[in-house]
Amino acid sequence: MKESPEQYAARLSSYVAGKNHIRVLERTPDRLTALLKRVSRAHLVRRPHPDRWSVAEILAHLAEAEIAMGYRLRLVVSAPGTPVQAYDQNLWQNNAGYLLRDPRKTLRTFAVLREMNLAFVRTLDADKLSRYGIHVERGRESILRMIELIAGHDQNHLTQIKAILKGKTK
Repeated sequence: MKESPEQYAARLSSYVAGKNHIRVLERTPDRLTALLKRVSRAHLVRRPHPDRWSVAEILAHLAEAEIAMGYRLRLVVSAPGTPVQAYDQNLWQNNAGYLLRDPRKTLRTFAVLREMNLAFVRTLDADKLSRYGIHVERGRESILRMIELIAGHDQNHLTQIKAILKGKTK
């Protein structure tokens, strides 16, 4: 059974409960770099199962999700209460040539995008952090909630990557 948008958000939140969300976001690029340091390209592009993403595809997804989240954060800060569009990550993956990309360049792209988004977030005062958008699937979400979900998203995919590298995937 597919999880609902609310269940998905709750799962992501559970991964970072009690953690400093900004610190999680800051550490993710370095954690990914360390995990993938000695992994061959062939291993990075190999899917653990025909219907599961490879590490390379997860990296491309993280980079594109960072673009989407950067846009969402800026949109909500600039126009509080605005609708926030959802996207289908599988459609993006199916149409964006994730396996054709160099995984290490994709990781570097993600790291640069993340630093840019963190620089933006660090400029936000309490008023701006409390501004919210209306996510079309999950409803009202503040900037703080979005940051929490991004951090949980990182943890989710770090766990997936570790499992793939250890050969422990379903």
